[in-house]
Amino acid sequence: MNAIFDHIDQLPKVAQMLLEEFADERFFAFFGKMGVGKTTLIKEMCLQLGVEDNVCSPTFSIINAYNTSDGEPVYHFDFYRLKSVDEAYDIGYEEYFYSEAYCFTEWTEKVEQLLPEQYVRVEIVEQKGRRELTATLRTDNENLFN
Repeated sequence: MNAIFDHIDQLPKVAQMLLEEFADERFFAFFGKMGVGKTTLIKEMCLQLGVEDNVCSPTFSIINAYNTSDGEPVYHFDFYRLKSVDEAYDIGYEEYFYSEAYCFTEWTEKVEQLLPEQYVRVEIVEQKGRRELTATLRTDNENLFN
């Protein structure tokens, strides 16, 4: 899936497209430079999933857990502050990654080797004031480093 957007008002449509295109998926790994809009898009996706909690970047807590109006958990990770992959083990990442609940990760490149075998890779690149989003279903993370 590809999308181009240049205004925050377009995010509801982009979030809807992502959730519809990958309706059977629960793990979304976001990649992009700081300030490109990863957190803002995740906020919109959570809103569309029915999260009523205040969605904010878990930069300092590493993980935020939210609930939808149906009581379903949604996990939001920000791995920016991780100094090593061992810190992901320390927070018990497996419990969340393999919970079958929605998981959204930012700064995923820091834990890329821990990702589940199947996930949606969402890349956002800013060019000339526009954001270009590419989302693909990854089903084999063994070849990420080749």
